[in-house]
Amino acid sequence: MKNLKPAAACVGTLLTASLVVGAGCSSSNTNTTTADTTTTTTEQTVSVAEPQPPIAKKIPKTLTTHGHTRTDNYYWLNERENPEVIAYLNAENEYTKQVMADTEELQEKLFDEIVARIKQNDESVPYKKNGYFYYSRFEAGKEYPIFARKKGTMEATEEVMLNANERAEGQSYYSAAGLSVSPNNNLLAFGEDTVSRRQYTIRFKNLQTGELLPDRIENTTGSAVWANDNKTVFYTMKDPSLRSFKIFRHTLGTPSSQDKEVYHEADETFSTFVYKTKSDKYIIIGSSSTVSQEYRFVEASNPTAALKVIQPRERGLEYDVDHFGDSFYIRTNKDGATNFKLMKTPVGKTTKQNWKEVIAHRPDTYLEGTEIFKDYLVLQERKNGLTQLRVKKWNDPKTDYYVDFGEEAYTAGISINPDFDSKVLRYGYSSLTTPSSTYDYNMVTKEKTLLKEQEVVGDFDKTNYESKRIYATADDGTKIPISLVYRKGLELNGNNPTLLYAYGSYGISMNPGFSSVRLSLLDRGFVYAIAHIRGGQEMGRQWYEDGKMMKKKNTFTDFIDASEFLIEQNYTNPDKLFAQGGSAGGLLMGAIVNMRPELYKGVHAAVPFVDVVTTMLDTSIPLTTGEFDEWGNPAEKPAYDYMLSYSPYDNVEAKEYPNMLVTTGLHDSQVQYFEPAKWVAKLREMKTDDNLLLLQTNMEAGHGGASGRFRPYRETALQYAFFLKLAGLTN
Repeated sequence: MKNLKPAAACVGTLLTASLVVGAGCSSSNTNTTTADTTTTTTEQTVSVAEPQPPIAKKIPKTLTTHGHTRTDNYYWLNERENPEVIAYLNAENEYTKQVMADTEELQEKLFDEIVARIKQNDESVPYKKNGYFYYSRFEAGKEYPIFARKKGTMEATEEVMLNANERAEGQSYYSAAGLSVSPNNNLLAFGEDTVSRRQYTIRFKNLQTGELLPDRIENTTGSAVWANDNKTVFYTMKDPSLRSFKIFRHTLGTPSSQDKEVYHEADETFSTFVYKTKSDKYIIIGSSSTVSQEYRFVEASNPTAALKVIQPRERGLEYDVDHFGDSFYIRTNKDGATNFKLMKTPVGKTTKQNWKEVIAHRPDTYLEGTEIFKDYLVLQERKNGLTQLRVKKWNDPKTDYYVDFGEEAYTAGISINPDFDSKVLRYGYSSLTTPSSTYDYNMVTKEKTLLKEQEVVGDFDKTNYESKRIYATADDGTKIPISLVYRKGLELNGNNPTLLYAYGSYGISMNPGFSSVRLSLLDRGFVYAIAHIRGGQEMGRQWYEDGKMMKKKNTFTDFIDASEFLIEQNYTNPDKLFAQGGSAGGLLMGAIVNMRPELYKGVHAAVPFVDVVTTMLDTSIPLTTGEFDEWGNPAEKPAYDYMLSYSPYDNVEAKEYPNMLVTTGLHDSQVQYFEPAKWVAKLREMKTDDNLLLLQTNMEAGHGGASGRFRPYRETALQYAFFLKLAGLTN
């Protein structure tokens, strides 16, 4: 369906009257006679018809659960192969283009300035592994990275492992993932997706000859994990719903049809994955659900041996695994450690009764992750909404300190550290005013070395911007952090255009990091704000627990409370406040426009998960079965009733809604395109206002939008132009 295009310039001519009425393509010139009160002459004026939105046909479908019946008039839009569906999406795209035609020059200006800030010839900071320095780089004007390495020293001759620009030729979409080099440094495994459904084909390349091997493994997650024999790899296969459900073992030079299935995750609420420990000694196969994990292992030097279970799954027991010395190190919530603790156990005695505490649980500090070195242990922790890096020396309990970052709101995280013997920690750092930076930190001397700060081309000066952290108060008394950034000199006059962003699901924390793209709004007077609402983990694990399942509405009311606080503190007003969120954050957008539409001038909902009940009842849809512990299982009536009370699609009413831009991708594997399409169709039917309602579908992409280094910014330019148009800022 990617190549289906309108047969005529006017998309409306594609559509039967039963499908769409008035696609906005027939502009007629109407001559009218006007009497001039000061003269006896008459003048003719021309009236051009306003673009008219497509109106999707209604085919009622009744859906009955627990004795409750819903009628879905737009259920038919889930027929991806139906030409009428494609025609409707194209008609919506044409309508969006017509409505936004007056911003085309602005969109081009935005795109040009966003791209102009990007350093054209750029490369990542190299890291050393197994005798080679690895890095990626971009060439001027090219959309995709070049993955390369140098042997022994950065002065050595470059070896190009994969030029994604060459691999992407002739493709409307391209993604390379999971690059992995064999232990003997001679072979490269990598995954390729040319559809944007996140179904990767694994390929192999001989790095000595440049030859692409004939081995092809389709329908995978994209990553291959090497055993130590340099010919055996483990990989993850997807089922028809795109759940990662099987692990296979492949031997190079043999047909993939002969690959050995080594693990099948039969429980549809779990997904499986495979990785190699930092020590390169073990291959770990994991299974994970929202509230439980289970791990198996095999020695990487004996890949055909039987798998051994570390700790059998128990509902409510979460853990993850790494290896060092003769022990597995386990981050876990065992025995009520809500914010997790670190334990270790001998490789030969792995069940939980053998686990010994290394780092105790702390009610005020969430343990996000660890990095193990020969002499040091580094903990990535989160406290008061901010990430901290804590350094401990194994044989000296007194050596326990935190890396100092020196800013009020920032994001930091452990980077690539493949060497156990190193005394240098590599970490990444950013803030709302500081571009993304990579540091090497000497854990002995506590000296930090800035290896690279993202270069913002042009006249950017970070001292021109100010960031701060403020706190809104929720109805239940909970303090909701809000991170802000704006140009210095901002007046709190209640009249500043403000964009409030949030996510609030899956325990994913929205850290206050830098964006050079965002400067296009800040430099036009916008305030940019991130609401750290419940459902993420900014304030610890309990922050997540209080924003999911039967407490999901906290996510929505937190965002509304943050919005009201920005208005109360005179940052903005409802005629200047904009909201943005994507995926589960798109669900957030759908909920707030149903609950408090009058608070927002405009809303951008990206790939929004808005048809919650119907999707969660359909286990054939990707991601559904693994998310019952995130949203609830609507097969159970209490969960059904609660979901139904907030599901955006089910709660559309005949009332006024703010201006809205809804974006999606035809090939989205995470939130199917038909959720936003149905939502927009129902909003068009029900809403009582004349505000903008636009649906933009990328007909060649999926959940992440367009591929490439620059092309995605065409979509950003449209989004920013939407906000700026509504704010009355046309330059």
